[in-house]
Amino acid sequence: MTTHQIDQDHPIPSGPSVGAAPAARKGWTLALAALGVFLTSLDVVVVATALPTLRSDLHASLSDLEWTINAYNLVFACLMLTGASLGDRFGRRRLYVLGLLVFTAGSAAAALSSTAGELIASRVLQGVGAAVLMPLTLTLISNAFPVEKRGAAIGIWGGVSGLGVAAGPVLGGAIVDGISWQWIFWINVPVGLVVAALSTRLLKESRGPRQQLDLPGLVMVGAALFGLTWAPVRAPIAGWGSAEVIGALLAGVVLLAAFLAWESRTRTPMLPLVYFKRRAFTAANGVTFFQFISLLGSLFMITQLFQIGLGYSPLEAGLRILVWMAMPMLVAPIAGGLADRFGNKPFMLAGLLLQAAGAGWLAAVVEPAVGYGTLVGPLIVSGVGIAMCFPTVANAVVGSVPAADSGVAAGTNSALRELGGVFGIAIVAAVFAAQGGYGSATDFIDGFKPAIAVAAAVPVLGAVFAALAPSRAQEQLERSAATA
Repeated sequence: MTTHQIDQDHPIPSGPSVGAAPAARKGWTLALAALGVFLTSLDVVVVATALPTLRSDLHASLSDLEWTINAYNLVFACLMLTGASLGDRFGRRRLYVLGLLVFTAGSAAAALSSTAGELIASRVLQGVGAAVLMPLTLTLISNAFPVEKRGAAIGIWGGVSGLGVAAGPVLGGAIVDGISWQWIFWINVPVGLVVAALSTRLLKESRGPRQQLDLPGLVMVGAALFGLTWAPVRAPIAGWGSAEVIGALLAGVVLLAAFLAWESRTRTPMLPLVYFKRRAFTAANGVTFFQFISLLGSLFMITQLFQIGLGYSPLEAGLRILVWMAMPMLVAPIAGGLADRFGNKPFMLAGLLLQAAGAGWLAAVVEPAVGYGTLVGPLIVSGVGIAMCFPTVANAVVGSVPAADSGVAAGTNSALRELGGVFGIAIVAAVFAAQGGYGSATDFIDGFKPAIAVAAAVPVLGAVFAALAPSRAQEQLERSAATA
């Protein structure tokens, strides 16, 4: 099928005008969407801080520790596009509230867990809720703000996402030290219930352009993403060359190809393939995938480094990680606002290179009994790079499609983000296990250094995609085409 045929069969729908939304409604929309992304961001990091405690209290193995993060990320990745499509069909406010309630229920179940298996199952339920609400946060913002102010709004969204990441280590450490690890989940319950109640009352209902669900597409893409995420999750145990892992990868690739073939033919696609012909859309999604391989892989190792490798308590570790994790909160709003003026490309490219440089610097200086002052520089450099990408990637993705399809764009980007995170944890865990272990602080650092070195190399691959992104002028042309 030719490009012309695709465009004729699946014309890109134009979105409604978003500039006329009242100021108060814009403010509430931004606040409630930001709180939703805060919850989903916080819950990855806050669990990472508690890994050593979970290892002790629940007698969890390395595999169990990976699954406490990967169970959430795997379901998150697999159902992201489904969540966005359901929001388009049944109402974005309705599905956003439902996602919050499911996430809250999963949090309560996690707090009540008494075994590693129960905790992992609860994390699956949290992931289901997060997969519904996360892509809708960007959709709600995109529909509320006009194009010329969207970058600044998404910058604030990115800053709040960064606040969730930044607060996670400190909050998790304080809770684990001062109360118990269960309260890292209990804290979500009142917040989730309040945000759900306010969203029901204050958010405006909206739907996407395709009211008919693409059921075959939903099944195929969900199964494809499951295969692609199952493989790296199981690889550290079964081995990358095992029949299980290779079979899961092949099944994922075949199902993904089938999904793309179906989307090119059906008249109600959940993901119009013509969007991938837009450089901003494709480049930003490539940036996300490689950035999160590095980010989640680094997070998995760094939270353990401060406790197992350097002997700090959970709270002491969280406070020391803050210089890394606070950067999105501080830098993302600035980068988002400047992107409206200078374009997204320079911030994505510089951000990835800084993330790589910081992680590489960290790998070079870590050694037994290293002083904290030696680690501050690389953590700040890496954190600034991460922060520059958060809002600009989101802005590039939703800005390259019509406002009515921002949910589909956000769902695609979020799915690739979580898929990258699952691969990242699996890759660094495999490198760590091959080179070190938990026998002593020295053994841990022996594995940590090569694992972080690998995490440092990955953003360079993402920088290739960033370099191919359109300039600000070209981006404006693509945006005009999207809204024509």
